[in-house]
Amino acid sequence: MEIKFVDANIFLRYLTKDDPSKYESCLTLFKDAIESKIALATSGIVIAELIWTLLSYYKAPKAEVIEKISIIVATDKLFIPDKEIISDALLLYGIKNIDYIDAYNVVLMRSHDLKSIYSYDEDFNAIEGIKREEP
Repeated sequence: MEIKFVDANIFLRYLTKDDPSKYESCLTLFKDAIESKIALATSGIVIAELIWTLLSYYKAPKAEVIEKISIIVATDKLFIPDKEIISDALLLYGIKNIDYIDAYNVVLMRSHDLKSIYSYDEDFNAIEGIKREEP
């Protein structure tokens, strides 16, 4: 079965229901995937775009965004290459006052046993086990 990539705007139409016709089409698409009629994939970049757009454009609360994105990421029938890193980043993002991208980078660093980061972003100082350095 051919795997088809899902872009951020498809998830946005589904999550926001801001266009009823497109919402219904997206709902059908995702139901078909759950029923194994089609195979879908997306990327960590798409997930980051979703988070940014929901927070900045739609002004959705952080907790709501984390909940919605976590459900998408946990969907068995959706292939995401770095699904485990994204899931862990969402957890870290939910408990720390850091950006999602910073949370993702921390989880990625930990998965590769990296303990130091060059950054001017002082948010990394709050992350246990990560040493922030400036050049």
